[in-house]
Amino acid sequence: MKEFSHNRQEEVGQMFDDIAYRYDFLNHFLSFGIDRLWRRKAVKTLPKQFDSPAIIDIATGTGDLAIEAMSLEPCRISGLDISEKMLELAAGKIRKRGFSKKIELLKGSSESIPFSDGIFDIAMVAFGVRNFSDPLKGLSEMGRVLKNGGVIMVLEFSKPSLFLLKHLYVFYFLNVLPLIGRLFSGHRKAYRYLPESVLQFPEGDSFLELMRKAGFRELKKKPLSGGIATVYTGMK
Repeated sequence: MKEFSHNRQEEVGQMFDDIAYRYDFLNHFLSFGIDRLWRRKAVKTLPKQFDSPAIIDIATGTGDLAIEAMSLEPCRISGLDISEKMLELAAGKIRKRGFSKKIELLKGSSESIPFSDGIFDIAMVAFGVRNFSDPLKGLSEMGRVLKNGGVIMVLEFSKPSLFLLKHLYVFYFLNVLPLIGRLFSGHRKAYRYLPESVLQFPEGDSFLELMRKAGFRELKKKPLSGGIATVYTGMK
């Protein structure tokens, strides 16, 4: 993260534009395909009390979480991302699955969500909060566009609690992942930034406290795969 200038949002967006064409392949390859299972489990943590919910997916990337959330039978899903190239790939996947009438895609920032107050039932983000220029402001914006009683869901990397697994995880993230990522994407900075951003990001109770400061209540966390990822939920 130290490699970015003061205009972090613009540079992160450019970085994801640069690696977009290899992003899905590397996500699945480097996680051994478990990232798909994590998204499925994250969506299943969302309450079923909403009838045809309106959903916003922040940092939607190539659209995997939005596509997974179609299982909730939403009235619409709005996917927001700062990377045009990622959105282009998302649009292709959404068209291929026949979801274009339900999922709309927009370029925009988590810190200034281009929607009115209180219009969504669910706000969600997968592997994106650590890329926010200002995580507290981004979470607060997600709360702003939620209806009272609406739900936020965050899926993010975390560090395993078991000693051996934690040390293997850190070694893999700092040594193996950057090497493979650089070989396949040709982008040196991106695959150093991604693991460093994970290891520096607040997790567990620290992240729940950040959600509390953003105005959410009834906060919960659910570790996945021994704590390699965690699902956080809360209510406005």
